Amino acid sequence: MGEYDGMERVRRQLGLTKEYDLVGKKNGVVIAVLDSGVVMHPDLKNTIVAFHDFSGRTGKDGKRHYFSEAYDDYGHGTHVCGILAGNGSMSGGRYRGIIPGARLVVGKILDARGDGAAEDMIRGMSWILELKRSHNVRLLNLSIGVSNSTKKEKREKLREMLQKLSGAGILVICAAGNQGPAQGTLSFLGDGSQVVSVGCDDGEYFAGDPARCEYHSGRGRRNAVIRKPDVVAPGTKIMSCSSLYGYHNGGYERRSGTSMATPIVTGCLGKVLQIDQNLSNRELVRLLTSTAVDLHKPWNQQGYGMVCPHGMLKKVMEA
Repeated sequence: MGEYDGMERVRRQLGLTKEYDLVGKKNGVVIAVLDSGVVMHPDLKNTIVAFHDFSGRTGKDGKRHYFSEAYDDYGHGTHVCGILAGNGSMSGGRYRGIIPGARLVVGKILDARGDGAAEDMIRGMSWILELKRSHNVRLLNLSIGVSNSTKKEKREKLREMLQKLSGAGILVICAAGNQGPAQGTLSFLGDGSQVVSVGCDDGEYFAGDPARCEYHSGRGRRNAVIRKPDVVAPGTKIMSCSSLYGYHNGGYERRSGTSMATPIVTGCLGKVLQIDQNLSNRELVRLLTSTAVDLHKPWNQQGYGMVCPHGMLKKVMEA
């Protein structure tokens, strides 16, 4: 475990002290995740309050089978959930998430290869809309992209669902994707004004490393009316929960990409909601963008800059 390992480095880089964990802790926040599922990792004990399997698993009989018990046969979703809400119990707190112990509802829409269908994403979004009443879901983390080859009618349906989620008071935070650095490589899901799009930047860390996710982070168009991505966050070699926790690296693994940067931003927004759950989506986005730290890079690369959680919290607590 080196000095650049995962959440410990991220917390230091973003100024997330231990006191940050305690702010608003008694006020619950529910975050939805659509991804490859989640396993009951020790760091995620008592955090998963709802799970639904939309992708299923192909059995020996060649048929798709769907499960009610939480599982993750790809590992991506478990890693994302750990970044969001892991309590770090297997690492003595070292690799705890942004909001340790936050409640999560998880829909599995990616299969064992990390592939998914637009139909499953649409069904997952509908499920989350249904849970808005019973679980008061306020945020949806989408650390996944949609292929440009997706048929037009399905893309339109996804846009419609994003608008419905926004209208219901659920803010969608999605990954910019890893198809950069050319302009216009932003993931389709992050293009709209009703969602927050997250790119990747690790600041002073991993300079010159070809694996640094900033070099691959999806970018908006320079002449676009809307500044995209909205913000950036660290995303290179993030250490978080492994779905093979009983057999792999002490329960953790490193992953890189805008998929890892996205739950960092989602978690920061969730922390703000722990202070004031009456904030609207518009107010949350304004807080996020107005406090972001300008990295003096092109707008279509950094958006408004690096997410600044303590800046957001300070504004909310002083309001």
